[in-house]
Parts: sequence; C-alpha cells; structure tokens
Amino acid sequence: MMSSQKSHIEEKLRNLPTQPGVYLYRNAEGKVLYVGKAKNLRNRVRSYFQDARNLDIKTRALVKQIRDIETIIVDSEVEALILEANLIKEHRPRYNVFLRDDKSYPYIRITNEPYPRVFVTRRIVKDGSRYLGPYTDVKQLRYIMKTVGKIFPIRSCKYHIDEHVIASGKIKLCLDYHIKRCQGPCQGLISQEDYQQMIRQVEKFLRGKTRELVSELEERMQQEAEKMNFEEAARIRDQIRRIEDYNFLPRKVVLNDFEDRDVIALAHEDEDACAVVFKIRDGKVIGRQHFYLSGVEKKETPEILTQFLQQYYLNEENLPQQILLPGDPGEEKALLEDWLSQAAGHRVQVVVPQIGEKKKLMDLCQKNAKFLLDELMLQKFQRSDYIPYNVRQLQKDLSLPQPPLRIEGFDISNIQGKDAVASMVCFINGRPRKSEYRIFKIRSKATPDDFTMMHEAVYRRYKRQLEEKQPLPDLILIDGGKGQLNAALSALQELGISDQAIIGLAKRLEEIFLPGEKEALVISKRSAGLKLLQQVRDEAHRFAITHFRKQHKKSTLKSPLDDIPGIGPRRKQHLLKTFGSLKRIREASLEELHRKGKLPEKVAKQVLEKLREEN
Repeated sequence: MMSSQKSHIEEKLRNLPTQPGVYLYRNAEGKVLYVGKAKNLRNRVRSYFQDARNLDIKTRALVKQIRDIETIIVDSEVEALILEANLIKEHRPRYNVFLRDDKSYPYIRITNEPYPRVFVTRRIVKDGSRYLGPYTDVKQLRYIMKTVGKIFPIRSCKYHIDEHVIASGKIKLCLDYHIKRCQGPCQGLISQEDYQQMIRQVEKFLRGKTRELVSELEERMQQEAEKMNFEEAARIRDQIRRIEDYNFLPRKVVLNDFEDRDVIALAHEDEDACAVVFKIRDGKVIGRQHFYLSGVEKKETPEILTQFLQQYYLNEENLPQQILLPGDPGEEKALLEDWLSQAAGHRVQVVVPQIGEKKKLMDLCQKNAKFLLDELMLQKFQRSDYIPYNVRQLQKDLSLPQPPLRIEGFDISNIQGKDAVASMVCFINGRPRKSEYRIFKIRSKATPDDFTMMHEAVYRRYKRQLEEKQPLPDLILIDGGKGQLNAALSALQELGISDQAIIGLAKRLEEIFLPGEKEALVISKRSAGLKLLQQVRDEAHRFAITHFRKQHKKSTLKSPLDDIPGIGPRRKQHLLKTFGSLKRIREASLEELHRKGKLPEKVAKQVLEKLREEN
C-alpha cells in the first residue's frame, strides 16, 4: 500500500464514529469488497487493521485490497442489520455471503391498486405491492398460478382499473368474463370491496392458510344459502372443493399444533453452500426452496446462516411464528429475533430443535441440503475444466506455479526395518485414484532406516516413470520432516529430476517442509489446501500399514520348510503332523524321514541339511 493511501486509511480509522451502523470496504477501483454491520463502528472496523496474525487468510487478503472505508450511521442494530442485507444484495461483494442469481428468482406480486392484479415477476418495485416468494421451482410456481386462476375469478388483464376507467367504459368485457374466469371489474360488475376480499382470500391460499380460508368460505356459503342465493352458494361450494382438492395433494402432516414455521438447513463444503427452506403452514409442508450461496469459503456456519436469513427475509412480509435452525447463530440470535419480530408485527422465535418431531424435520431438511450440495459438486466434477477449490487453495498456500492436479504421497511402514513396505497413493483433482496406488517391498538390506527406505521407494517409482516416459506428478508429498524430504530429494537428483514440486508434512504440528528452506511453513488449520494434504498423508499411511500387516503376518507364519524344493503345503503339513515340530524333524534320521515322512531320499536329505544349517 502506497504511503498516501496508507495515510488516507489511517485518517479514516482515526475519525470513525462509535454509533451502530454499516461499513463498506472499497478497493482502488471503488468497487465494494465487503459490507459489514457493527454495534460500535470504530471498534469493529479498527479490529481489521490491528495484528494481522489474528486474522485468517481470507481476511488478510481482504485488508490488503482496502483503499477506502465508508460508514453509514443508523439508530439501532436492527436498522444496521436491514441496511447490511440491502447493501449486500445491491453490491454482491466478493467477501460476503450472498444468494447466487438471487435477482432471477421469481415472486408472486399482488399490486397496490383498487382492483389488484396477481402475477409472476422477477423484479421487486417499492410501490406498495405485496410479494410472495421467492420461488426456486418455476414448474411448481406455474402450477400454483394455474390453480389460483381456476379457484378465484380474478382479472388477468394488465389494465389499471379505477372508478374513472369504469365510468369511461373504455375497457370491454373479455373472454375470461364469458367463461366465468373473471367477474368483470372493468365494467363495475363487482364492487371494489368484494374484489379486495377475494384478493385477501387469494393471499391466504398462497400463504398456505387453507384451513382458515375454507372455514371463512363455508361460513359465507351458509350465509348465501340462508338468503336463498343458491347459485352463489353453489359457486362457493365448488370453490371450497377445488381448494380441498389442492390441499389434499400428497403433503406430509408434520406437526399437530398447526403452527406456521420455516425450517432452514445448511450444507457447506469449501466454497459452496446450499440452504434449504421447508415452509410449514397449518402444520403441513407446503413447499421446499433451495438456494446456492457464494462467498462462503472460510466462513463458519453461524455467520453463513445469519447472512442467509438477512437476505431471505429481507422482502418477506408474512413471517411464521418460529424459524428452526440447525445450529445456534450465537450472539446474533437476539438481534435476528428483534428484526424479524418487527418485520412480522408479531413475535418470531429462532429455535434450534434438539429432540422430537421438530428435530426429525430438521434432520430431513438437512438431508435435502446435503443431497442438493452433492448434486452441485457432482455437476462441477463432471466438467473437464473444473479445478476443485481445495486444489486451487493448495496452489495458493504453497505458491505453486500450477494447480497440483496430480499429487503422489509416500509413507513407510516397518518394525525395526523388518517386513518394510513403502506406499504411494495418488490423488487426481483432489480425489483418491486407487487404481494408481502402488506398494514397494523394501529391498535395502544394509542399515534399513526410514530415510534409506524413502530414498529407495522414490527412486524406484520415478525411475520407472522415466523409463516408461510417463508424466511426473504436479506435487510429491512425503510423510515426514526434513530427513525424509532430503532422502526423497536425493533420489530425484540421482535420476536427474529437477524443479519437481515436493514437500514434507510432519504429523505433530502439521509443519510443511520445503526444499532449501530452513524454516517450516505453517498454514491455517482451516485451509482447504492443508486438509487436502492431510487427506493424502493419512491415506498413504493407511495404505502402507495395511500392506505391512499382511506382509508381517505372512513372514511370521513362514517356516524354513517353505524354502526347500520338493516340499509343498501337503508334505509340510504331513511332516509337522507326523513328527510334531521342526525340532523333531531336525533330530530325525534320514531313514525316518524317508519311511515315516514319506519323502524321497533326495528331498529328505535336503530337509535335514536345511534345518540343521538354520539351527
């Protein structure tokens, strides 16, 4: 950062207010990098510019780019929460959590007109209209709108209708009126009061309040029948039947208290997250929505949940009594409840279910989130040009010239040099490729220490790769510290391999040793790159120890008889059964082995020579 820019930031930090509000960090081009809220703006913003060692990698990267700070003072934390959500939605900053493509999600709009219209829109206009949504399933939305048109004879035209338009007679009755799909408000054939009442019924239907709506319509049907208005009573009866037909579509009754709730679950992996919302109205799940989130890397679940809630409920008017979450949002919980309660006009509780039906419902919602995230990840992996986040992060962590798409990891397993094996595992695009795994039985006889064994395994692996003209990996991972790393480097040098990316990973402190560097590299424990290295290291260890145990078991059960020509499993079994032990076989005469052991004289002679030599 240039001195003039640094002094500008320092001046801003000196003059920060202590009131609640929102802060925006901008880069050199004036683009918003991050939006945050604070109870005390001075304390919060200054915390970013104190000891960098207390910040995670992503926050350090953010701070390096900050060239200007903007603050907006508000009256309360709740106002700060709302403003923060609006600014994130507007600017979509790189370092914030936000809904992917949230501008494209459709809503149902109920206009603020004397004779309101009900239609689908992707644009929210602040003109007093009411909005329901967003809807993530467009097919379901089309079905809902089609059902609304069948049940409620509301107008579908785009005209603005008021008393003056009706009086002028400019708008003629359309086909919808003649097929009883509209009640002709353009000609004043339905009063404004009755039409508004029908719109209120539409809104109840869309919000899932069908029990309340049916009760209201039944009462009205009874009134019309008492007035001898049987045609209108029959129309309302048909309306009730259609609502009940829609309401009895397969929907799971999950809670018998008939309360309204939203159940929200989150699945998060590296740079991707999926939030799922189950909308429960009158105790029934009436819909499922899912949203993919951006800006979630290196963020904890409570922070992601809080920012999702801010954006999801920003334009929502009809909030439920309870919102069920998979985990405690921490210190933000009280603030969220205040904001949601103010927006709803009634108390809204944020609850983390622990037992019972609510917990089962949360688990189901969580399964949906995990499934949808897995589906997204699978789609990504199927793209030929896709490089996983953990691979890209590892490239940054180690300052590699290219992404480590192919990583080969080595480990040694033995007991005091006996039955030693070396494993080599292979990860391609951040995932194990088991068909590429290899095991090396260590051949070194003199002073078989770990360093010698590592040298042998690395030498044999890449000697063959060179002979077969196979490509070398993007990164070699050695399980161990400087000693093991230097042994592997020595093997590569003997083969004439230079400029090969290779590291050692020590278990105890997860230190990374680099060639030619005295000090070990320590990267954040939360880094997806480090987690990938640990996965490779642990897999190499598992593979080595599995094969070592097989080798050791085999050598433990091995008998001197196994190495004698002419002695197979059946003769070996017969000898041990007849004489009882190797000692008695060794002490037997040539004649006894030939007669009792049923061995040819030549083989019997070899048995005695071998056993007495071993002794």
